[in-house]
Amino acid sequence: MPRSGTLPTVLAGVFITVLDFFIVNVAIPSTQRDLHAGPTATEWVVAGYALAYGSGLILGGRLGDVHGRRRMFSLGTALFTLASVACGLAPTATALVVARVAQGAAAALLSPQVLAIIRTAYSGPARSRAVNAYALTMGLAAVFGQLIGGVLIHADLFGLGWRACFLLNVPIGITVLAVARRMVPESRAADAARLDLPGAALITSALAATLLPLIEGREQGWPAWTWVSFAASAALFTVFGRRRLPHSPLIDPALFRQRAFVAGLFTYLAFTMGMAAYFLIFALYVQQGRGLDALEAGFAFVPIGAGYLAASLLAPRLAARLGRQVIAIGGLTRAVGLAALLVMAGQGAAVGWLVPALIVDGIGMGLALGPIMTTVLAGVAQKHAGSAASALTTVQQVGGALGVGAVGIVYYGSVGDGVPLAFRHGLIHLIVVALVLTALVQLLPRGAGKPSALEPSAREGAPA
Repeated sequence: MPRSGTLPTVLAGVFITVLDFFIVNVAIPSTQRDLHAGPTATEWVVAGYALAYGSGLILGGRLGDVHGRRRMFSLGTALFTLASVACGLAPTATALVVARVAQGAAAALLSPQVLAIIRTAYSGPARSRAVNAYALTMGLAAVFGQLIGGVLIHADLFGLGWRACFLLNVPIGITVLAVARRMVPESRAADAARLDLPGAALITSALAATLLPLIEGREQGWPAWTWVSFAASAALFTVFGRRRLPHSPLIDPALFRQRAFVAGLFTYLAFTMGMAAYFLIFALYVQQGRGLDALEAGFAFVPIGAGYLAASLLAPRLAARLGRQVIAIGGLTRAVGLAALLVMAGQGAAVGWLVPALIVDGIGMGLALGPIMTTVLAGVAQKHAGSAASALTTVQQVGGALGVGAVGIVYYGSVGDGVPLAFRHGLIHLIVVALVLTALVQLLPRGAGKPSALEPSAREGAPA
């Protein structure tokens, strides 16, 4: 049974893993100067984390099913904390890149356990509230990552500069480790006797071959190796899908026979494509197009966070009444907010005049994210909790990489004519993505997203 401290403990873990995706963006210029980092090393400070994180999630989730979700959560937190220390103390750019890859691998072990623990520890309306709290935490970490980074660098605490962006994780990680054993219940899949090592190697390699060109391809002009990597990933996924299943497969095919799970994953893919891409081009616009510094740009994200926070608190009650359609309302609200931002940017309005549109866009995000997650987890048996959670977080990483790659083609294809024009073209692309999200929602089963739909269809899963 969960305790009062269960949810804050596991949410602190997911907060630092998401925060480290975004906080590093504002630390890059200082890192380049301090460590004399070249373009390739700088790029891999970001890409190394994303690649290790995204490609290791399926394996991380299954390790929790087999060896215990609290155990793997604690191990992931410990490794993430140590890797954060290594990042904060890195003497060279190469050392920082290695530490960032280690951080990403630790995040892949930690992150899927959070949703799996929520899925097994809570039921009914309590689970809906917990999942929405997860979505709220993840969104706020993403929205305010740049602001937190900008404040830390500007404050220059103890002369640490950019290093504080990584060392911030250390006290959080130590606190989580100190209370996890007492606050977080242990669980594992009842029939997960062993880990499918060949399957783990195949799926991890396939995801790495997919994510690497998505992360690096646009920056390098889509060279031949990116297409070879895509072809290799397709071959690896095919081999994985057609192999004879072991007694305890890495991902049980039964998950993909559930309509809510599959349609929910596609819906979440569209959401993450729009969210990650939007954060990229908006940050570029306010800094390169409107001349804001890193700290000012961070504050520009505050209206988005305010709208997101308000809508996330309201989303569970709306989902209880409207089910899947609250996600569609979120998609349409995002489209309206982005369209208003498009008009304002086209008129060259001062940044302050963008605030209402940014709030509306944040509201759209908040209305959609939590209900999507509850829908994906609906009806998933407890023994599949780790696999389902890792599939969800993997889609998040793939969707983010796809979205950034796609909007990058649009944005950088017209940036030669000015950043404001490129931003407007990017917004048009994102409006279409928001409308696609709204359409995909209709593929979900009726009633999906309501708390009553979250009761497990089976009571598998053995408490440890």
